[in-house]
Amino acid sequence: MSKLNFTLKVWRQKSANDAGKIETYDAKDIPAEASFLEMLDIVNERIVISGGEPIHFDHDCREGICGMCSLTINGVPHSKERGITTCQVHMRKYQDGDTIWIEPFRARAFPIIRDLIVNRSAFDRIIAAGGYIDVRTGSAVDANSVPIKKSDADAAFDAAACIGCGACVAACKNSSAMLFTSAKISHLGHLPQGQPERDKRVLAMVRQMDAEGFGNCTNQYECEAACPKEISVDHIARMNRDFAGALLREQVIGG
Repeated sequence: MSKLNFTLKVWRQKSANDAGKIETYDAKDIPAEASFLEMLDIVNERIVISGGEPIHFDHDCREGICGMCSLTINGVPHSKERGITTCQVHMRKYQDGDTIWIEPFRARAFPIIRDLIVNRSAFDRIIAAGGYIDVRTGSAVDANSVPIKKSDADAAFDAAACIGCGACVAACKNSSAMLFTSAKISHLGHLPQGQPERDKRVLAMVRQMDAEGFGNCTNQYECEAACPKEISVDHIARMNRDFAGALLREQVIGG
């Protein structure tokens, strides 16, 4: 098995209240078949053996499912590879001797916890604001008994693929969360079960998104390019239409 050597430029920061800085580490004799996170594991093991503080980073499934492994690699969320998360990046994609810059996802709404770990609970609050349907327990009909057009089912499935990693936010110059929010709204909005609360949902979730301090969309599509699930920006257009209609109906009824 071939071995590779890298120079790592890693963002280190003890807490949200401390100043951070880039520190340099040698990553020597890294197996070419190692994943990016396995490479960091090897480097951390060597740091610990030498008495240092390991590099702190998020991870869980390591299979591209959970989205926890959110790193900015050489300035690109999850790396330059399309349609994959950080944990799916392999070191064979790099050249021996490369210098690799590793930073956290940068956004005001994603405060740094430590080193490469950020707090993405703002996403949880957006979902809690309206990303659900109300049904009586035990009375819901079997999903397969409700006819759904294939185009709607496909669009809902595309939106539901969002893993909430935050790459869309990190890639956007405005730190916009509109791709994430629109995916969560569109997922339910395409299905019959989501229709009764469609207006309430889009109003509540968009308003919560704004309250969290995310920026607006300027249609440069960096979010779609960085999304590991390649979710379409078409969902943003749908969300904007739904929001405008729901706002108008709210004003008319409220008036």
